[in-house]
Amino acid sequence: MASPERSLMSPRMTTRLASKAEAERWKEIARFLHELGQLKRVQRSGWWLAGVRQAESVAEHTFRTAAIAYILAELEGASADRAASLAVFHDTAETRVNDSHRLQRLYADWAGVEEKVSRDQLESLPSRLADKLAGLLAEAREEETLEARVARDADRLECLLQAREYAARGHGVEPFLRTSLAELTTRSARRLARAILGISPGSWHQKTLALKRPVAPRRRAKRSR
Repeated sequence: MASPERSLMSPRMTTRLASKAEAERWKEIARFLHELGQLKRVQRSGWWLAGVRQAESVAEHTFRTAAIAYILAELEGASADRAASLAVFHDTAETRVNDSHRLQRLYADWAGVEEKVSRDQLESLPSRLADKLAGLLAEAREEETLEARVARDADRLECLLQAREYAARGHGVEPFLRTSLAELTTRSARRLARAILGISPGSWHQKTLALKRPVAPRRRAKRSR
């Protein structure tokens, strides 16, 4: 039943209020997307312990993690779209609390921090959208579905790839390699990890150049007169 105040409003006033509320909903989505842009400026802090001064951003990490999750899900017979979606949003809380490495978490109580951030981030979004994103974050956190385990493995494989790339620059990353390998759970992730360790980070372009190297045109022999 409409409130007495609402019943006294003219149709034009009601429409104006509805339009204003609709505009505000879109603005909240825009604010959330601006906030996600902060991930382009948050560095992956664990690499500082390996002497990397300018580590990749969380956004860069997230992109490759999502791509790995999609591929792993296809290999494991899981929903690739779902796994990639889980990976895309798995670090969104770091817009507000930054990336914290494992050494830091030995001294700071991190329990529930990211969940609290996620609730605050989503509370102003349209309810249907907020519920969908909250469901993704909860699924990723609980790791009970195959897609969530795939997304978690993708996160570890991205760290493994990055460790190999930093190792090629002379950084000591052995602890990162060991941890990433130890935490893999799916068969496809373990097989992919072995493949990653079996090649150099630059082999993709080295092989391409070797296969596509242009053949120099043969010179015609001069005819003797």
